[in-house]
Amino acid sequence: MTTNTLKAAPTIPLAHLALALAVVMVWGSNFAVIKVALAHLPPLLFASLRFFFVAFPAVFIFKRPNVAWSRLATYGVLIGLGQFGILYIAMNGQIAPGLASLLMQTQVFFTIGLSMVLSGERVKAFQVIALLIAAAGIGVIMAHADAATVTPLGLLLTFIASMSWAGGNITARRDPGADMLAYVCWASLFSIPPLVILSLTLEGWPAMVHAIRAADGATWAAVAWQSVGNSLFGYSAWGWLLARHPAASITPMALLVPVFGMITANLMLGEAMPVWKLTAAGLVMLGLGVNVAWPQISKALRR
Repeated sequence: MTTNTLKAAPTIPLAHLALALAVVMVWGSNFAVIKVALAHLPPLLFASLRFFFVAFPAVFIFKRPNVAWSRLATYGVLIGLGQFGILYIAMNGQIAPGLASLLMQTQVFFTIGLSMVLSGERVKAFQVIALLIAAAGIGVIMAHADAATVTPLGLLLTFIASMSWAGGNITARRDPGADMLAYVCWASLFSIPPLVILSLTLEGWPAMVHAIRAADGATWAAVAWQSVGNSLFGYSAWGWLLARHPAASITPMALLVPVFGMITANLMLGEAMPVWKLTAAGLVMLGLGVNVAWPQISKALRR
């Protein structure tokens, strides 16, 4: 095979690469920031505040996307309650932030599985190999799990959150032309009610009032980082990039999320990075990398 048989990959301007890197850094740091907010806010109240500030005042600025209300509601509940509400509960003493940032990326495999069930997509050999590699990494985590890093409940809750994220992905894929920023803002209207109701039921009104009164500047900065940085900036910038470049050129950068997640957890929270954790991270990310990159590698080899 000669070099002439391979087409050059589309060139991405340096400024666009920097923007993608900024999004990935924000998404990665998200997990350490969550831990900061959970020091003062109960998890479901924290999630309620996050999605309140995603929805308001944005719904008065952005026109509602031309999609069915039912899909906005489904996405809002899956992402608001299913992904972040449950993730916050897991991170409230059940799983370390760095590991959470890593295991949440298993949503890639849950998305594939849901696509197979709902639309009849067939699993490919490279996807099975990728899943087995990632599963080996999860096995390493389970073998070394303890109360300081991840409990069995924390592992279960994180996987449920990851599956909910996958369900949100499948829902959003049904409206590929929608403005994703407006979609997220309007869908957040449906995230708020179940989160508030469950917070009132499980955490209680007195605890909610006390937490808000006790919240300091760092706590409110963490809420703003979640709402403005993670949701509004992250989703809008990522959608803008995907609208201008092939998905295969942009989406692999998301594999850096757990890298930044584990680095920020170490720097901000002092989370330890033993060899077993780095080995597990390497296996999970290798599995994710095979799943993302193999179709392009295979296509290039056939030319």
